[in-house]
Amino acid sequence: MTDTLPAIADAPCNAATLVPDARRGAFLPTLFGRRHFFKGETLVYSFLQWLSADYGGGYWQFMERAGHALYLVPAGRPAYRICCNSNGYEGTVSADAAGIIATLFAFSHLSFEVEDDHLAEAFHRLRDYAGDHPEAAKIFGAID
Repeated sequence: MTDTLPAIADAPCNAATLVPDARRGAFLPTLFGRRHFFKGETLVYSFLQWLSADYGGGYWQFMERAGHALYLVPAGRPAYRICCNSNGYEGTVSADAAGIIATLFAFSHLSFEVEDDHLAEAFHRLRDYAGDHPEAAKIFGAID
């Protein structure tokens, strides 16, 4: 496992933190809901594969903030080249930002398939968090 995230002690108080191994099993059902967690997880991986030729599978870290499941982060590389043909965005982002982008794409895709308040709240929580991210302009350039 490659640790590409800053140490928790160095992170600002509003930063996302790594979910401990002991709670990984509950993360995806908490993030996407029990009915949609398998599809949500698969979509995150698929969207990063679609967005980045750099991604070829691997271990993912799970991130939370203030007790809420927030997003997934690919742990294989420190950065990913993102190319979104649907909006013309091209750029290199950190693994953290790539995970936010892929997770937001998954939430958006799911919202067209199912009407679920839990998914809508999770999407908006992550989108709000992304607005304060150091790579916010890149994240929003990729998803808008």
